Amino acid sequence: MSIGIWQIAIVVILVVLLFGRGKISSLMGDVAKGIKSFKKGMASDVTDENEPKNISDDNQDSNKKE
Repeated sequence: MSIGIWQIAIVVILVVLLFGRGKISSLMGDVAKGIKSFKKGMASDVTDENEPKNISDDNQDSNKKE
């Protein structure tokens, strides 16, 4: 038993009736903003990783604070 075009159409109609077109479009806008901010965050992480960290310097700094 596969999903036909009529089942998909009925589900889409029910979703539009329950939530309304305005609510669905605002929800999709929020999803798009989330995706954009995720991509921006991933791009900034890549540039931060290009600079190698010296772990021994971090350990010496933490020992001095104690």
